[in-house]
Amino acid sequence: MRKYNLKTKSRGYTIIETMIAVSLFLIIVIAGVGALLNANLVHNKSANLRSIMDNLTFIMEDMSRHIRTGYNYRCYSGDNSWSESEAQSTMLNTPRYCARGGAIVFEEAYGLPEKLDKSNVEDQWVYKIEAPGIDQPFNIWKSNDGGKNFTKLNDESIVIDPDSYFAVLGPEHPEGSLTSGDLQQPLVTIVLKGEIHYKDVVTPFSLQTSVTQRLIDITP
Repeated sequence: MRKYNLKTKSRGYTIIETMIAVSLFLIIVIAGVGALLNANLVHNKSANLRSIMDNLTFIMEDMSRHIRTGYNYRCYSGDNSWSESEAQSTMLNTPRYCARGGAIVFEEAYGLPEKLDKSNVEDQWVYKIEAPGIDQPFNIWKSNDGGKNFTKLNDESIVIDPDSYFAVLGPEHPEGSLTSGDLQQPLVTIVLKGEIHYKDVVTPFSLQTSVTQRLIDITP
C-alpha cells in the first residue's frame, strides 16, 4: 500500500511580503493623519470665521437695541455730514431726517432731552461709518459722550463698504398749525455691506435691519 506524507514544511513571511504589508500600513496611517489634520484646519477656519461673524452680528444687535430704546434721532448725510465741530454741540438736540447717512445721533434711553436740560450735550450716542484717513478702510465707530470720543466696533478683518448707511424717517417734531401732527413713528434702517478678510479668503456680506422707536412719538 502506498503511503502519503501529509506534513508540510512550515515557513515564515518573506521580506517582500513584510515590506508590502508595512507599506500598506504606512499609506493608510498617512492618509488618515492627513484627513484628520485637514478636518482640524477646516474646523479652525470655520470657528474663526464664525467668531468674526459673531462680532458683526453683535455690532448690529448693539446698534439696533440702543437705537430702538433711544429717541430724538439726528441723521447726517451729504452736505450735512458728521464733523468734529458737531461733537457736544447744541445742534445734536435737533432731530433730522435723512435717506442715506453716514452717522446717526440720538438720546440714549436714560439721556436727558433738550426740553429738560438744554445745556446737556454730552450724553448723546453717536454711531458713524467712516474711514480714519485717506485710502484707509471704513469702520464702524461708537461714541456715548456726544461724539467727543469714539471707539471702533468692528474687527480688523471686517472691511466695511462705503455704501453702508443709516436711513432715518419721521424723527422731526410736528410744526405749524394745531391740525398738523406727527403721524409717523420714527424708523431707522441700518445697512452694512463689506467683506471679511481671513487667511487669503474673502467672504462678502450684506446685512440690513430696521428698528422703530419704542417710545410713542405720534401726535395727531
